[in-house]
Amino acid sequence: MMKPLILASTSPRRAELLRQIGVDFQIIPSQFAEEPPPASVTPREYVIGLASHKAGQVAASLKEGIVIGADTVVVSEGVILGKPEDPAQAVAMLTALSGKEHSVFTGVACLEVPEGNVRLFAEETKVTFRRLQTAEIQSYVATGEPLDKAGAYGIQGKGALLVEQIQGCYFNVVGLPLSRLAAVLAEMGVAIW
Repeated sequence: MMKPLILASTSPRRAELLRQIGVDFQIIPSQFAEEPPPASVTPREYVIGLASHKAGQVAASLKEGIVIGADTVVVSEGVILGKPEDPAQAVAMLTALSGKEHSVFTGVACLEVPEGNVRLFAEETKVTFRRLQTAEIQSYVATGEPLDKAGAYGIQGKGALLVEQIQGCYFNVVGLPLSRLAAVLAEMGVAIW
């Protein structure tokens, strides 16, 4: 019998991606409070650390299961961009990303309870925005879509209109690098096919 699969996230996008690949899972949101990264930590280390803390917090309350924790950040010119605090910060983030390439990092932690097996990884996707007009940025922010997303955009929504090109996994930008995650889950005994 397969262990229950648990998503330690409130992200509707991550839940939708797991549904898309047809795995059965439950959602138990992590209550882990994210802290800004220390200057000495790389984006890859930061997202893996957050994903690990989120999964670990949920795993501590379970008798058995495989817990998936994840965190996504946008990195532009060496600066880690999380979710904007307000519309003004969303405008500032999008203005900074306009016409430039940035990286999207998603860290994933898969923890098996009670065995304690852990798989940690991070995926990077490079995204280039076209040059954006101020009115476009303001109109996009007014939709509300950017306010709960790292880097202030959702590539799976109207934010797609901002993107000129991507290099790497599209689903990583949405919030879960599906191909790599599926391979890790299969290694842990989760039936994918």
